[in-house]
Amino acid sequence: MLLTIDVGNTHTVLGLFDGEEIVEHWRISTDARRTADELAVLLNGLMGMHPLLGEELGDGIEGISICSTVPSVLHELREVTRRYYGDVPAVLVEPGVKTGVPILMDNPKEVGADRIINSLAAVELYGGPAVVVDFGTATTFDAVSARGEYVGGVIAPGIEISVDALGVKGAQLRKIELARPRSVIGKNTVEAMQSGILYGFAGQVDGVVQRMARELAEDPEDVTVIATGGLAPMVLGESSTIDMHEPWLTLIGLRLVYERNVGRQ
Repeated sequence: MLLTIDVGNTHTVLGLFDGEEIVEHWRISTDARRTADELAVLLNGLMGMHPLLGEELGDGIEGISICSTVPSVLHELREVTRRYYGDVPAVLVEPGVKTGVPILMDNPKEVGADRIINSLAAVELYGGPAVVVDFGTATTFDAVSARGEYVGGVIAPGIEISVDALGVKGAQLRKIELARPRSVIGKNTVEAMQSGILYGFAGQVDGVVQRMARELAEDPEDVTVIATGGLAPMVLGESSTIDMHEPWLTLIGLRLVYERNVGRQ
C-alpha cells in the first residue's frame, strides 16, 4: 500500500493506494502546531480502522509520498517518516525531486509543490494543454502546455476566505452556510450572499479559464479544464468551462511522483 499525504493551508487529505486504485481516503484539518508524535498518533488512529492494514503503525504501508504548502507541517512529517516509518521508502516533494514537469516560471522555486503535482496528474490523465482549477484556501488556476510544461497560473481568494471576509468586514453581514440559494436574486440577506458567492465564483472561473485558454492554445477548445479541491462540487454545476472533476488529482500526482522516484508498489 502507498500512503499519500497532501497538506494544504486549511485541510490535509490522505489517500491509500493499492496499485493505481485509491482504496481509502481521509480529510483532516491542518494544524501547524501538531508535533511529529501527535501526527503519528493521528495517522495510527485513521489507518488502524482500515481492514487491509495491520494494527501496528506502519503495518501494510510500503511507501509514502508527501507534499505540503505548510513548511512547519512538512518538517514534522519528515520526522514522522524517520521515527515511525524508518524502513518505508518516502518521497517528500521539494526541490530536487523528479516530477517530469518542466517549470516555465521566472522563479520555479516559488511554485507550490501541490500545483506541480496537480499538473503532472492532469497531463497523465487527460493530456495537454490543460487548465487545473483547484478550489482550496485560494482558488488557483494552473496552465499546462501540450508538452506537459507548467506554463504559469492565476491565484485568487478562495471561496471560504471570501465568505469570512464578508462576515468580518460587513457591519450587517455574518458568516453564512455555503449552500445553493433558491434563486439568483436573493430574497433575504443570507440568500443574497450565497448567490453572490456561488454565481460570482462560477463567473470568475469561466472568465479566467477562457482568457487562459486563449493564451494556451490556438484553439481554446483543445484545452481540457479539470476541477479539484474540496469546494469544487459547489461550483461544478454553474460553470460552463469545467470539463472534468477529479477530487483526488493531487493524491494521484503524489502516486505518480513516488513511482518516478522510487518505483511502483
